[in-house]
Amino acid sequence: MSESQVEPYRVSPASVLPRTAEPGNLPAGEGGRVTLADGSVPAVSIRELKKSYVLKSETVHALRGVSFDIPEGDYVAIMGPSGSGKSTLLNMLGCLDKPTSGNFFLGHDDVASMDDDSLAEIRSRRIGFVFQSYNLIQQYTVVENIQVPLYYQGKLGPAEKQRAIDLATSVGLAERLDHRPMQLSGGQQQRVAIARSLMNDPYFILADEATGNLDSVTTEEILNLFDSLNNEGRTIIMVTHEDEVAARAKRIVRLADGLLSSDRTNSEESRAEARIRQHEHVLALAQRKL
Repeated sequence: MSESQVEPYRVSPASVLPRTAEPGNLPAGEGGRVTLADGSVPAVSIRELKKSYVLKSETVHALRGVSFDIPEGDYVAIMGPSGSGKSTLLNMLGCLDKPTSGNFFLGHDDVASMDDDSLAEIRSRRIGFVFQSYNLIQQYTVVENIQVPLYYQGKLGPAEKQRAIDLATSVGLAERLDHRPMQLSGGQQQRVAIARSLMNDPYFILADEATGNLDSVTTEEILNLFDSLNNEGRTIIMVTHEDEVAARAKRIVRLADGLLSSDRTNSEESRAEARIRQHEHVLALAQRKL
């Protein structure tokens, strides 16, 4: 099968707004702000990030000084075995925990030194979360679930509802707008979660094992959707333990023992091969069911 036969899930450009960066709190050139070689500011930049925990009488060094940049529009898979620091890094990237030392820049701002209220604001406005277990509210419809990030900001009105409808349509749920999670398949629920993650036009999407509860067919659909979102310019950070899922990303960052062990770019050829392998696997499963 040729690469041209594997069609990515299409997202309507009209439904995916270009991200408009909020002004940073740091003056230009201060606070150690990171710029890339082309002068642009990365979506995410971490420098010598360390995190230690005291468990009973023992100090555990979960992160020992991790540094890397994620430019806007990148698509990065983060991998690592148990104990590698992957979950701790996920918590840092999601602003759910603060490092012991080091810098974490989100756009212009070093969020590593922010207080809890500021971190909550960052989470609600700048990061789009996609979870393995979907985390949908069972009593809410598809549209209402997509609007959840705005409930806490008091920003609900006709324009916001229409945006939620547009996002639902863009991920293939135009016929499910009034359905509740129990009426949806796992793949459909994850599409709702992805649409919800886009509601605030975030700096990046943070996906934690987003295909972990899905079968092979639905995994392919969700990864095609991520491809389309990234093609539209969305920055995606995906934590996964599956090599074939990571092979679809543009980069693979691996952790081991709290350190960065590798940071490898997937060529477009290798990504195309991964799409073909996955699609052929799905076709083979379909043949077995005949």
